[in-house]
Amino acid sequence: MSWIELAVDVDHEAAEPVSDLLAHYGYNGGVVLDQPIIPGTEGSEFSFDEQRPVTLRTFIPADQWTEEARSRIEQALWHLGRIRPVGELRVRPLEEQDWANAWKQHYKIQRIGQRTVIVPSWLEYAPKDGDIVLRLDPGMAFGTGLHPTTQLCLIFLEQYLAPGMRVLDLGCGSGVLAIAAAHLGASSVLGLDTDPIATDATMINAQLNGVEAIVQAATGSLGAGSQFGHWLGVPTAEESPAAVTVAPDGGYDLLVANIIAKVLVAVAADMARALKPGGLLISSGIIAEREDEVALAYAAAGLERIARRQQGDWVGL
Repeated sequence: MSWIELAVDVDHEAAEPVSDLLAHYGYNGGVVLDQPIIPGTEGSEFSFDEQRPVTLRTFIPADQWTEEARSRIEQALWHLGRIRPVGELRVRPLEEQDWANAWKQHYKIQRIGQRTVIVPSWLEYAPKDGDIVLRLDPGMAFGTGLHPTTQLCLIFLEQYLAPGMRVLDLGCGSGVLAIAAAHLGASSVLGLDTDPIATDATMINAQLNGVEAIVQAATGSLGAGSQFGHWLGVPTAEESPAAVTVAPDGGYDLLVANIIAKVLVAVAADMARALKPGGLLISSGIIAEREDEVALAYAAAGLERIARRQQGDWVGL
């Protein structure tokens, strides 16, 4: 079988919505995120260059549906381009043997925070003392640990998660944060996402990391979050019989939410009610210009800020 590679360059703020778009059409929801790096001065260390565009790629079969998929992606990119810088869609044919490994070359082993190391499932890595190794198949859904918002949440998890905690991961993506919580000692982790591709990816990656007894994933959301469906039209928790709406039960020690500011504001009260007294909320997905809006919603819900980090234009609380 022949395949088609679709690639587009976008700015960092557009990476997540464009990734969602490509995942909707790409084979198995696979999306490659290729960020430009700035080499470090010490060996293999590096940082990401947020002044240069991100390249996103997906792969679709070359069949009778190819042209329709390409056309719909181009239309959606045109609309997104009215909001953020989005380049032209590039189309390249691939043969079977080229496609099998085309997306893998863009992923590298990455250390985040003090202990977390993200290792693509096909690469070998010898852990150092104290390392928390997350082995991931990143081609399944957005959330590979590369995005600054994911990194901010991982750093906070290292700092604040204590063994035995019951954890809720709201907007679990491919399960990076849920799996990290399990490796850090959480007794149980529930991952929720309105995209069924994401929850499937979370469980595949949980099994890959041997934490499927701790991590569970369900298609749905928390409280008022059920009002928000996938931006491309995936049914909301209320519309889909397979989805769930989790009621805030006051039973979680820690809740991590890496989702957009609009949703964080809407579910602020639900997240507060989902936590035990003294429980912790870790959140990102917050562009700096919307931080005050999120902070006000959190304060109104009775939450008190104890820490803040920023990476580029993104904020974690």
